[in-house]
Amino acid sequence: MLRPAVPDDVPALVALDAALFGRDAWGEAALHEELTGPGRRSVVADAEGGVVGYAVTMLAGDVVDLQRIAVAPDHRRAGLGGRLLEHLVVSARADGADRMLLEVSAANKRALGFYAAEGFTRIDVRRRYYRDGSDALVLARPLLEAAS
Repeated sequence: MLRPAVPDDVPALVALDAALFGRDAWGEAALHEELTGPGRRSVVADAEGGVVGYAVTMLAGDVVDLQRIAVAPDHRRAGLGGRLLEHLVVSARADGADRMLLEVSAANKRALGFYAAEGFTRIDVRRRYYRDGSDALVLARPLLEAAS
């Protein structure tokens, strides 16, 4: 089940983020800010046993940045990431955004495959962007429907 994230979700999201991102996980304060800050939209996926995924965007004019998308390993490959993303794409369109941007490690082949399947293309590279020295690929996806 998808629903908007609320501040009460922060402890569960901190635990999920730590399990998935290790040293690069967001802490409690950062996650709270991501859920409640200006221009933010967030969605949580619940399953029996609690939160199994979430995604956060930040709107800036006609561009929405995908700040984070995360799915617990035992819930991957079932379309949950795509549903989280689509929920935020619909919201971004309603908010007037015409494209979505994100950064992803060039070394994260699984994420790159997911984003390619979701219509993202590479528009830039940020050299040595991540703590481990890997490059970030900047990806974009148009959000407006093509005129027929």
